[in-house]
Amino acid sequence: MTTNASYPVPKLAAEVARLIAGHPLVDAVVDQIDGRMIRVGDHWLADFASCNYLGLDLDLEIIAGIPDSLERWGTHPSWARGIASPALYSRVEAVVRELLGTEDVLAFPTLTHIHNGVLPALTREGTLLVDNRSHRTLHDAAVIAKARGASVRRFRSGDVEQVERLLRGSTLPRVVCMDGVNSMTGNPPDLHAFAALAREHDATLYVDDAHGFGVIGERSGYDPSPYGRRGNGIVRWFGESYDHVVLAAGFSKAYSSLLAFAAVSTQLKQFLKVMVPAYVYGGPVPVASLASSLLGLQVNERRGDELRALLHHRTRTVLDHLDKLGVATSNISGFPLIELAIADPEDLHAVGRLLFDHGIYVTLAPYPVVPRDEVGFRVQLTAANTAEQVDQLLTVLQEVDDRFGFRRPHP
Repeated sequence: MTTNASYPVPKLAAEVARLIAGHPLVDAVVDQIDGRMIRVGDHWLADFASCNYLGLDLDLEIIAGIPDSLERWGTHPSWARGIASPALYSRVEAVVRELLGTEDVLAFPTLTHIHNGVLPALTREGTLLVDNRSHRTLHDAAVIAKARGASVRRFRSGDVEQVERLLRGSTLPRVVCMDGVNSMTGNPPDLHAFAALAREHDATLYVDDAHGFGVIGERSGYDPSPYGRRGNGIVRWFGESYDHVVLAAGFSKAYSSLLAFAAVSTQLKQFLKVMVPAYVYGGPVPVASLASSLLGLQVNERRGDELRALLHHRTRTVLDHLDKLGVATSNISGFPLIELAIADPEDLHAVGRLLFDHGIYVTLAPYPVVPRDEVGFRVQLTAANTAEQVDQLLTVLQEVDDRFGFRRPHP
């Protein structure tokens, strides 16, 4: 009889491992859903951990439209994209190209595939600058880029002056990469300033807009909400151009589909088709996901702004309540990601247990995933969350504050 040897957990990961081992808000198995309610074992909870921002995962029009594509194409196109692609891909790319107002679009299965392939291809043996608070997948892609010869430097999040200093005298080609809407704070960068720097230094600004695409978009001054219209991403929300800018985004958040894309020039698209392993060799996207992406884009064109206005209202209700409580959040954008730090990081296990016992499911943020003074949890609103669920959340947040306390702003 053989036994598995125990695996030594690195010291920094020990706290996370302990949390995962016995906490109901981590690595949960969801047994049933009913709208934005989920059942974990015998517990029904209001789901504020989902990133299905527009609620399209539950949209009956989209669900009803998928079988037609399955009948036409089967369940799975078993070619690598470098060999062949069903026409569904090119249809998605064309619609996204028009929506974003970019020259061209190249689709991949996930943003991780894009980062791991596109960033090394763009940087080659040049210089890659990475925002130190950007998503972990960007940092992992930087490791790959470095292994292929790139010089990698990290900069303080939002520090335009530091990026300018690092760009001076750096090796070409130069790439600066960062989140669009940050996945924890919910805040955007100063895109105008970073885009101007990229153009001045002949660099490429690479923006991961995972949490912006589908939620924020172009603004005219007569918009249904501060999120803007059409959900065509952070570049259009800022009124910027794609000159020296590569936008990478996915359908998994607002559109609830397994698909991602890079907004690029046609010339760069042809280069990436040859240089990115995920395109040349990688597995394809399931037909149902390609279909739901197309159907979601159609829904977005007709009633996406209505869903975004509802999403903004739900988010504003929570932020206003926290403001009345005097609770500090890092969210200054009003976008539907709200990071809440608790007063004592050691209380995270108990805070999470209280949330679960009171019927609220959120994303925990332990150390070392976040710095110790930011330990807490993240609330993600969607258009499918009901007013009653939001009211329940507000009541439970009050309970957490009364029993454990949230971090307060510095005087």
